[in-house]
Amino acid sequence: MTSAAFDFTKLLPPDLPAAAARWTGLAKYSFVGGNNDPDEVPVDGLIDAVTAVLRREGKALATYNLAHGPQGYRPLREFLTKKLKRDAGIESSADDLLLVSGSLQALDLVNHTLLSRGDTVLIEQETYQGSLNRLTRLGVNAIGIPLDRDGMRMDALAAALSDLKSRGIRPKYIYTIPTVQNPTGTIMPESRREEMLRLSAQHEVPIFEDDCYADLVWDAKRPPAIYAMSRTGGVIHIGSFSKSIAPALRVGFIVAPWEVMSRMLALKTDAGSGALEQMVLAEYCDAHFATHVPALTRALRTKLDTLMEALNEQFGTAAEFDEPKGGIFLWVKLPDNVDTQKLYQAALAAGVSINPGPEWSTNRSYSHSRLRLCFASPSHQEIREGVAALAEVCRREFGVPTRIANVEAPRATT
Repeated sequence: MTSAAFDFTKLLPPDLPAAAARWTGLAKYSFVGGNNDPDEVPVDGLIDAVTAVLRREGKALATYNLAHGPQGYRPLREFLTKKLKRDAGIESSADDLLLVSGSLQALDLVNHTLLSRGDTVLIEQETYQGSLNRLTRLGVNAIGIPLDRDGMRMDALAAALSDLKSRGIRPKYIYTIPTVQNPTGTIMPESRREEMLRLSAQHEVPIFEDDCYADLVWDAKRPPAIYAMSRTGGVIHIGSFSKSIAPALRVGFIVAPWEVMSRMLALKTDAGSGALEQMVLAEYCDAHFATHVPALTRALRTKLDTLMEALNEQFGTAAEFDEPKGGIFLWVKLPDNVDTQKLYQAALAAGVSINPGPEWSTNRSYSHSRLRLCFASPSHQEIREGVAALAEVCRREFGVPTRIANVEAPRATT
């Protein structure tokens, strides 16, 4: 006779997120998430780095944070200060940086430091799903600002700020992904960054700059970070090694004024992010980062070309998109009668996984026929086969594309 299982559901708080589904593995043709190109992970270099740093400093693992303090392994912070100066124009010291467990922990620390239930923030209308989900769980009002080919529109931001001010509401921050925006792949010009800083100062609203994709720019040229351009210190900057080295390493960073970073440190209760990952990254990146990233970017660019060619061949003008300026995502518009959330379910049954647009937007009606495709992880052959399978599902479920593909160049969506 077996006893009944203990019922934990009676103990769960009412505001707990919905239960997670059991992991069943990646789809045969996976275009989801922020996974990167497995062939471009610098495995041999990381093996050498592991060996070298463990032989030299392995005994330091006996001490929390490697005895380098709660902000993380100092050699990695010192590498980042050099990198941020060279690539983004950010003047900082190792003491201005906090190493965290990926950019998701950075989001959590910033949010829990600045936000309370009922607060308001301004974000890009199409943006990172992880950021949107967190704001929803916190009970924060997220107002989406429309984008164009240069990122967040400053006229729309100015109008939103003025409207909120007239109602006595001061947003807690303006969240932006200015360099290789997720999901649209745009890069905000320097002049628009200046205007955002002007509006930020005028309305006394700080900027939360997410620069996690900024290393992956096709021409290796990017404007200075908004943080670097600020003259008032009203910017928090976050970044990550997930897209430049490997997402599973889970190492990100925050650059912020001490007055706010000191409060984040008080909230970071994990006794330090993974020390071995920090040691290995510092050892590898100091010698190889500057040559690794261009090689990775070239490989990603060829995969984007394959994806755009496959979409054009299989969908013709039924799939509209603007070529991203870097990164690992393509934001695609299908005909208005296509509901990409329904397409997601049907495609998954056929072995193809996609990210439906509404999950990445504050405007579900605008994004209902859009989808995000990650082109970094699948091989060139898998990209071609996966797009063909997706087109067949879309044709069966929604009548588009037509059986004979139109091979004209895709139309711009913005």
